[in-house]
Amino acid sequence: MARAELTIDLPDSVWISRISTTYPDTRFSVLAAFPDEDHGVALLEVSGPDVVEALQDMHESDAVTQLDPLEQNDDSVLVQFETDEPLLLFSLREAGLPLDPPLEIQDGRGTLEVVAPHAKLSGLREQLDAFGMDFEVGYLYESGDSERLLTPRQQEVLVAAIEAGYYDTPRESTLTDLADDLDTAKSTLSETLHRAEETAIKQFATNLPAFDEEDLAA
Repeated sequence: MARAELTIDLPDSVWISRISTTYPDTRFSVLAAFPDEDHGVALLEVSGPDVVEALQDMHESDAVTQLDPLEQNDDSVLVQFETDEPLLLFSLREAGLPLDPPLEIQDGRGTLEVVAPHAKLSGLREQLDAFGMDFEVGYLYESGDSERLLTPRQQEVLVAAIEAGYYDTPRESTLTDLADDLDTAKSTLSETLHRAEETAIKQFATNLPAFDEEDLAA
């Protein structure tokens, strides 16, 4: 099983590429998504500057068939949308891979992590090539490799949380404080931090000694 980070150059003809390059400092974070026969439905967080303008362009795009705002914070908006051009979702589906969110899109490039057998990664490469999408590999390693349990971003936020006193008792920093320090949306940070915690805790648990019933009763 391989784990890879891919940064994909989205074709200029794709609607999300056009909008994200128009507003290069605005981040589009796909938190959940699934394709059906010819459409895709996704939960999207838009954050940073020009959020209103970016959402207006999405609303006016012919490729976006429905757009429903769900939640608004100081610098981000959470929306659900449908599109008949879910290019990356189709590529993943044809390769037999699920989307492992978040998928981060900014300035015409999408970054995601994929965990899959090598054969399916090769299939994804073929699908990306077929759709004319170039990509770079940020890292590639066996998912059981203990040298890198966390992605670089997960490691960054986990270290920042520890240094800020987020895990101290009493807590010295809140999730909102961390989001401000890292200049990221609170919901995106929460998702990334949760995944880092899950990985770290599960790895720690594999090294715990086994307890029998007498130990538990003592």
